[in-house]
Amino acid sequence: MDTNFTNDFLVDGKFSIKKASTSYKGKLTKEEGAELLIKEKEKLRELQERLYADGSQSLLVVLQAMDAAGKDSMIEHVFGGVNPQGCNVTSFKTPSSKEYAHDFLWRHYLALPQKGMIGIFNRSHYENVLVCKVHPEYNLSEKTWSSVKDFDTQFWENRYESIRNFEKHLAQNGTTVIKIFLNVSKDEQKKRLLDRINEPDKNWKFSTGDLPERALFDQYMEAYETAINETSKNHAPWYVLPADNKWFARVAAVQIIIDTLEKMNLKYPTLSDKEKQGLMDAKKTLESE
Repeated sequence: MDTNFTNDFLVDGKFSIKKASTSYKGKLTKEEGAELLIKEKEKLRELQERLYADGSQSLLVVLQAMDAAGKDSMIEHVFGGVNPQGCNVTSFKTPSSKEYAHDFLWRHYLALPQKGMIGIFNRSHYENVLVCKVHPEYNLSEKTWSSVKDFDTQFWENRYESIRNFEKHLAQNGTTVIKIFLNVSKDEQKKRLLDRINEPDKNWKFSTGDLPERALFDQYMEAYETAINETSKNHAPWYVLPADNKWFARVAAVQIIIDTLEKMNLKYPTLSDKEKQGLMDAKKTLESE
């Protein structure tokens, strides 16, 4: 049984949200998935250490999803074993007045991972072509220049172009970008939202604002489909994971991240002859004590 799922969910060509499965229908069991996740997390830890030691590249993982799709728990279960010194998570909320006073990509530039680091965007610059497209009035908070008269087709084309250019610039300057969409069904989202209400220890996760957004589920799916088609490129690919089964989405995500890191050709620093001799001298000194 093939247990590597990296290429199964890569968006390569025209993407249709209606044809994308929200549930895993393969032969891997939940128990087997749990064992596989443990093994894969060990690989991820070693690769993250190599990335940190190499110090010449960085990795940006973009996570996007509807409410209750499992972004937070995925970060916890996939990255829980890596060295926290080499990994940063940024969760993007509603922009502040200072952030609105800049272009829509500005705050995302500030959160980019430095060389040797893994950066995780929990929501991201894509909110500007998702929630802002479903709610065009949100764009009025941004200090748009006078040439913007309406949020028409050209406005959104410009935003997609800005995102493509942003990600291409990152790829050309040492930051590898991968983007993961957790594709949860409307029925599964309903179940998880009810769990948040019915289980006291999950009450804090529920927001009354979740329901008005849920009512716009189909509009969000349309926005996601367009954004993914406009921006999935070889240098910044999208992966659409079935997220009704959280355990499987985590396995697929960690494999995507591992395979991406392996393709980065990371190396531990090579010591010069002089440095190697210094190690030998230090060894002799320590052993003679």
